[in-house]
Amino acid sequence: MLQVCLNGPRTAADSGAVPMSPAALAEATRQAVAAGAEEVHVHPKTPCGRDSLSPRVVGPVLEAIGAAVDVPVGVTTGTWTEPDPPAPSDGPGSAADRRVERIRSWTVLPRYASVNWHEEGAEAVAAALLERGIGVEAGLWSGTPGPARFLRSPLAPRVLRVLAEVADTDPGSAPATARALLDEVAGGVHGRPVLLHGWDGGAWPVLRLALARGLDTRIGIEDTLLLPDGRPAADNAQLVAAALARES
Repeated sequence: MLQVCLNGPRTAADSGAVPMSPAALAEATRQAVAAGAEEVHVHPKTPCGRDSLSPRVVGPVLEAIGAAVDVPVGVTTGTWTEPDPPAPSDGPGSAADRRVERIRSWTVLPRYASVNWHEEGAEAVAAALLERGIGVEAGLWSGTPGPARFLRSPLAPRVLRVLAEVADTDPGSAPATARALLDEVAGGVHGRPVLLHGWDGGAWPVLRLALARGLDTRIGIEDTLLLPDGRPAADNAQLVAAALARES
């Protein structure tokens, strides 16, 4: 399975290829699916470009994409979508609490959502998603406590998939980091599919490793702005086409 990750935390300041508005995200999705993407991961954004879990932001994005294509669509739940206030972050106003409140307020639901297991409150956020019938992508980042926490989690058998995320952006060492991450979680995925991907300089080397191992993977503007030959990508569809060309 090839997932397209449309935008991530990037904004127009990073590249003109980053889709931001619901209409732009819908068109980017249509093109990416036409190029061969089978699923979509998106970061709904406010008009000023900030990632948000507000139902007034998430709903229009999901509706626009849903009108354009009929494929599973997932969103992020990263802590930056509902940052902690300046004063105590461990009370009812914490980022985790606010993310849970946002999820419970959604009127349009994604098929799944990613939860970064190294972030505080991951268990509560994942539980809130499951309560609403939303699949959970367990984001396990290399070099973080996330994999170990996930392996101990009672929710681990209930996730939709494991999202093995290689934070090493060095193209030379990223594949080795990816193999170590896969070894770390191998005994605790409970038969769930594993989607392996990297970022920036590590994106294409890790994608090649995922394809060689027969794992699900992803590509898109979130993960890299460049094609395999180093040229800037015009859009997500061009990245998807390049990924599928490497698979064939």
